Amino acid sequence: MIVKAISSTIIGIESHPISVEVDLSAGLPLFSTVGLPDIAVRESKDRIKAAIKNSGYTFPGHHVTVNLAPADIKKEGTAFDLPIAVAILAAQGLLPPALLADYLLLGELSLDGGVRGVHGALSAAFQAKALGIRGMILPRENTTEAALVAGIEVIPVDYLSEVVEFLGGRTEIAPVSVDIGELFRRSLDYPFDLNDIRGQEQAKRALEVAAAGGHNLLMIGPPGSGKTMLAQRLVTILPDLSLTEAIETTKIFSVAGLLDRKEAILGTRPFRAPHHTISDAGLVGGGHTPRPGEISLAHNGVLFLDELPEFRKNVLEALRQPLEDGKITITRSSLTATYPARFMLVAAMNPCLCGYFGDRNHPCRCTPQQIRQYQGRISGPLLDRIDIHVEVPAVRYRELTARETGESSAAIKARIERARKIQRQRFNGDDTLFNARMSDRQVRTVCPLDEESRQLIEMAIDRLGLSARAHSRILKVARTIADLEGEPALRPSHVAEAIQYRSLDRRLI
Repeated sequence: MIVKAISSTIIGIESHPISVEVDLSAGLPLFSTVGLPDIAVRESKDRIKAAIKNSGYTFPGHHVTVNLAPADIKKEGTAFDLPIAVAILAAQGLLPPALLADYLLLGELSLDGGVRGVHGALSAAFQAKALGIRGMILPRENTTEAALVAGIEVIPVDYLSEVVEFLGGRTEIAPVSVDIGELFRRSLDYPFDLNDIRGQEQAKRALEVAAAGGHNLLMIGPPGSGKTMLAQRLVTILPDLSLTEAIETTKIFSVAGLLDRKEAILGTRPFRAPHHTISDAGLVGGGHTPRPGEISLAHNGVLFLDELPEFRKNVLEALRQPLEDGKITITRSSLTATYPARFMLVAAMNPCLCGYFGDRNHPCRCTPQQIRQYQGRISGPLLDRIDIHVEVPAVRYRELTARETGESSAAIKARIERARKIQRQRFNGDDTLFNARMSDRQVRTVCPLDEESRQLIEMAIDRLGLSARAHSRILKVARTIADLEGEPALRPSHVAEAIQYRSLDRRLI
């Protein structure tokens, strides 16, 4: 007898339906799984046998064949344990096989018949809704995130026996429902504020400009000047996530297995700060079985790279394409996975190897050649993709102990949201969301220059040797500065400030 159950697998961050087919036939007792399963799926037979027996049922003494269709998609992970076990029990007549067509099943089985959580439940819930079925049955710890998808029943279970009793109509399990708005509001708070930082007004201004236009930012300063604190607080002045952005970001964390089960949805923008020893696969994603990397986990948020020159060159160069495209595609022999990667890059570095080049209070021990070599670890093409370079000097004692605090994140965010509103109206109907994403054609259209502004840029290009891409970055940043002031046209003051945000170009001359 052949019985079919519905399950799913994750490719990238999207779920794909999988038909779990079980056939019991005469012959020697044998359990075989076909359909391109990975090691974890092949090993499931031992978990399934023990779970069925320890749940009080009899494992069939027949030839058991499990087919996971379509066969050209690689199946990985432990989420197929539950649908395979339920299909085997239905094939023995313990369940009406027709009822399996109403629910998508996911879950890892423990040896005692318990149902453990899996990755990617949110994506699977969207798949269940797209299939038009009644709902899904999955581990209790995954139900809150799955319940974010309206229009389907989400049935929580702790044991295999509960699934059998529920599908057999001998017990009732109430579907889980959540208040998405309340969950979203509850996760909106940040634990810090920009007014925690004393001094550094120029750096705070650069953060505001970067946040208003979605520009990438590089901070250069000695150790202890507050670069990391500034980067951490950038997320507090970015516009709040929309519900669509929050769900998209939550999907990535769910697939990666990093979602906090108590929160269910990410209401705050992610802030990721990988160590400089990270590999290229850890940063951009990949591995034998592709997984999202740090750039995808920072989607709709901030990726902070501290000690930028200490990162391996191949790791930094792998960032170049995602910074332009907003996504990363990983190709393996058996599949191609695409992960979103639209993030703000914020990097920090010392001005030299010892960290004190240009510092007022500490003498620099580096030679000019060492300084050039240290700064030269960052390639020109990557540097061109960073719109704003700002110096973050050591904070003076008087500023550090001052009673006055700067503006709060809320006050700065209000200005940024007004600037973002101007940009949404400007690019209405286009894929461009903010100034940093403007195409060259859009830059020529929305950034016309008067004669004085043109002379300023010409002088900067001649003296600093800026590339064509750096010229475009200056215009984009100037456009953002004008938007913050509510000015429809670019003025020389906007262009002059934008040129000042190319400080590393000036250092390298």
